[in-house]
This record gives sequence, structure tokens and C-alpha cells, in this order.
Amino acid sequence: MLFGKHINKYYLKYGIFFLIGLIALIVVDFAQLEIPDIIGSIIDGLELSTLDQAQVVIFVKELAIIGLIIVLGRFFWRIFIFGTSWRIDFDLRNKMFQHAEKLSQTYYSEKKSGGLMALFINDLNAIRMAFGPGLLMLFDILILGTLAFYKMYQLDPAITFFAAIPLVLIAFLATYISKITGKKFKARQQSYEDLSDFTQENFYGISVIKAFVNELREIRAFAKINKVNQEKNVSYIKASTFLNIAVEMFINVIRVIMLGIGAYLVYNAIGTNAVFSIGDLTRYIAYFGTLIWPMMAVGRLINMRAQAKASLDRVSAFLDAEVEIHDDREVVNVDKIEGKITFNNLTFKYPKTEKEVLKNINFVIEKGQTVGIIGRTGSGKTTLVDVMLRLYNLKTNELLIDDYDIMKLPIKTIRNAIGYVPQENFIFSDVIKNNISFSTDNVDQEVIKQMAIYSDIHDNIIDFPNQYDTLVGERGVTLSGGQKQRISIARALLKNPEILIMDDSFSAVDTKTEEQVISNLRALRAGKTTIVIAHRISTIKSADQIVFIENGEIIAKGTHTELLNSCKMYRQMVIHQRLEAELEGEVI
Repeated sequence: MLFGKHINKYYLKYGIFFLIGLIALIVVDFAQLEIPDIIGSIIDGLELSTLDQAQVVIFVKELAIIGLIIVLGRFFWRIFIFGTSWRIDFDLRNKMFQHAEKLSQTYYSEKKSGGLMALFINDLNAIRMAFGPGLLMLFDILILGTLAFYKMYQLDPAITFFAAIPLVLIAFLATYISKITGKKFKARQQSYEDLSDFTQENFYGISVIKAFVNELREIRAFAKINKVNQEKNVSYIKASTFLNIAVEMFINVIRVIMLGIGAYLVYNAIGTNAVFSIGDLTRYIAYFGTLIWPMMAVGRLINMRAQAKASLDRVSAFLDAEVEIHDDREVVNVDKIEGKITFNNLTFKYPKTEKEVLKNINFVIEKGQTVGIIGRTGSGKTTLVDVMLRLYNLKTNELLIDDYDIMKLPIKTIRNAIGYVPQENFIFSDVIKNNISFSTDNVDQEVIKQMAIYSDIHDNIIDFPNQYDTLVGERGVTLSGGQKQRISIARALLKNPEILIMDDSFSAVDTKTEEQVISNLRALRAGKTTIVIAHRISTIKSADQIVFIENGEIIAKGTHTELLNSCKMYRQMVIHQRLEAELEGEVI
């Protein structure tokens, strides 16, 4: 059996199912052990010529009834033991996914998706096997094995004593090898993670690989990782096979001992008053045949438990991963977020690093304002968004929303009030209308269409064969960069949030489309807070306030006109972009 703080509760939750399955298993085991008695009685009757037709009919009826009991019993224990193992798999997978949703950005920055997928597939399967076939084998070993051994002992203690010696050796050998197989299984799982990570990265980056004509290098790299995976699997299989072969060898040793001594006893009993008959030897052989499965199951059970234990350790480490971003013990419940944001000497550095990404950020965004944030790549603009979304923990009163410390507000309340268009637009492998209506269930088709018009993507959508029911590829691979951005904008607009954050959301669209969407935003977002992060001046020049960030610090803030007069770096950026636009025949 497998125990751990994350799975112990399932023994109680599904205890009645396991109990019914166990009862069915016991009934089957008892029924199985009646068959050797009947066969032995038939042989004794034939040997002594005491078997008549009426007795044969009785024996056949008994065997038929036992056969029916075994069939029904096996049906029930499969339903209640194997079926319950799938219920546990279902519950544990749900628990893991719920926990995954709570983990922080820091956790995912340190873990690879291939490794995490291995937890949800390979490791959960190993745990399920311990609850299903593993539990069945354990009880079969204990019940069927014990009953068969007891009946063998009743027939002849001497043969049973000699047969028991190899069983003790099996137990010691299996215990030793299980430690080895457990370590090898962990190494095997790690190699699977590495292979999965590499393969997944190549699938996502296949266009880059082809563009740089690096297929051969990637094939060689894959072959190297695949070779390691093969070696780890072969190493594990060797250890596992050695255990199974050792068990089979000892079983054959027992069989030889049993047949030798049994035949000797039958031979000496001929013509004497000895009680060990041919029928008894037949019974004994049949009992031993019944015992073979539990003996073989010992090795399999130890292997299975070693795998499940290694997998449970990995799953437990995942479930024990700290949920760093959570509500404060004393949250401030508010009816509605209005949209005022105050940065109060905010200084921030990412967890486990010493570099300050944001330094002494001080400014206020009033409710209903449109604020532009601009700066060079790596200046800290996106980090500013991340802290507003409560993706990281901050010090007390460094960031206020509606004059409430963001650390005191419920996370769900904050995020419900914010619409977000990320820098790297994520499109789900779903139809377009579901991507746009992601924030809300049961949205009217006309509302979806209207948001698409506001984000200037409607005309593109109706050109697709299935229009809004067009299924996009994984991560929106069938869409262009500009189409992804505008679908993401439509998704955020449909949420109708009090605070809208757009992180470089126009980088993949032309200036004409940008102007159209910004014009629509002004009309739609009147009275609501909008934060636009951009590299292009044209995106934010009409904002109520522009904040210029350099190396994580605010070096200037004001309107477009004010910054032209007061900030040299901003003015240089405007001139530079204006020259670029003129060369491309555009106006800024």
C-alpha cells in the first residue's frame, strides 16, 4: 500500500469501495481453492473405483457454480478496486491542477513545462497503478497466498516447510532490489522530462529552426537526449527483469522440491496405509499452481510500489510547493474597484535576485485617466504591470488601488477589476469567439462582434472560412502577430474592466490600424482607467499623462507637450521615430 499526506485521505473517502472490492476478492480466492479439492476427490474416486455417475454430476455442478462465483467476483473487484483507482487519479489530478493555478511566476520560471507534464501523466499513472493493480496484488498475496499455503501445510507440513525456504529468500531479495529499482525509476522519469522538454521546445520553435537551417543540429541533439533516455529505461528494465527472473527461479526450485518429495510420498504410500494419495498430490500441485501468482506478484508489487513511491515523492514536492501569492490574513473587502492607482515610493526586485528592477516609483493615476508608459527595452515597463496584477508580493503601502494597500485587497477582486493585454499574446487552441469571450461565459454573439469591431479585427475574422467559429492552431499559430494582438485586445475589452492595461499591444500592427483602435478606445473607455505601455510615441501621445522610465526609474512625467519641452531623452525619441516614420512615408 502507498501512504503519504496527499493520498491518505482517499483510503477513507473511498473506503467502502475498497471494502466491497476486497470482499469480492476474498470470495474469489476461497472459491478458487475449492477447485483443487474437487479435482483431488475425482482422482481419488477414479483411483479407488468409487466414483459413480451421480457423483460426477454433483462435482460438475459444483465446478460450474464456483466458475460463476469467480466470474462475478472478478467483475466486482475490477469495478470497485480498479474503478476506484481511476477515481483517485481523477481527484488527485484535479487537486494538482488547482494547485498549479495558484503557483507564482517565480515557480514556473524555474520549472520546465515538460517536467510538469510528466507529473500529470507518468507520475499520476504510477500512483494509480499502486491503488489499482498494486492493491489487488497486495491482498492476493496476503489472502490467496496465505490460504493456499495453509491448505498445502494441512496436506503435508514437510513438503511445505522445504517449499517455504525459497519464499523467505525471495522476500529479502525483493526488498534489496526494490531500493535499486526505485532509484532507477527516478532517473528514468528525469530523462523522460528532459526528452519531453526538448521535444516541446522544438515543436514551438520549428519555424526558427527551419529559418536558420539547423535541423541537423537539433536532430543530433535530440538523438543524444534520446540515447540517455534509452539508457535509463534499459537500466531500469534490467533491474526489474532481474527481480522477476529471480522470483521465477525460486518458484521453479520450489516446484522441483514439491514434486520430488510429493512423488516420493505417493510411491511409499502405494500398498500401505499411508494417507498421501495421488489425489492429495494433485491437490497439492493445484494449490501450488494457485500460489504461483501471489509469489510472482511479490516482485511486481515491489517494482510497482517503488515506482509509485518515487512518483508520489515528485507529486508531493509539487503539491508542497509554496503558494507565494495569496490573500493577506486581514483582507479589506471592497464592493467595487474604481480605478485610482498610487505608486508610493515603490522599489521592486524579483525573488531570489538582488538587482532592483524598479526604484522609487512615485506617481498617481486618477480614476478615468489614460496613462502612457514609455521607455527603452528592459527599462521596467512590464514589471510595473506585473506588480499591478498582483503577480508578486510587495512591501506595505508601496502600491495603492483606490487608496487601499494592494497587499490588503483580495487577489480575486484586483484581477477581476483589471483587463490585461500582455506583451506576448496568448491565444488558446479554440475557436475565435471563445478566445474573445474568455473572461465571461454565455456572451451574446453581437457583443463579441462589437468588441472585434472596436479592436479592428472583425474584417479579418469574416474573411476566414468559418468566421468566428474558426479554430485557431495551438497558441494561435494560424494567426498573424497583428491578428493575435487585436484578438487579445477584443478579449480585454469584452471584460469591460475598471482598469485596462495594454502592454505594447500595438507592436505588430501598422500605424493606421493603431490609430483606429486608439480612437475606438477613447470612446469605449471614457471614465475608466487605461494604462498603455508602448515603444512608439504615436501610441501614447494623446494620453492624459505620460511616464518615461529609464533603468527602472521615472525620469519624467507629464503630457506629450510637457515632455517635449522638459525631457531631452523623450524629445530625442520623438525626433528619431519621426525620421523613421517619414522614411516609411508615415506621419507621427
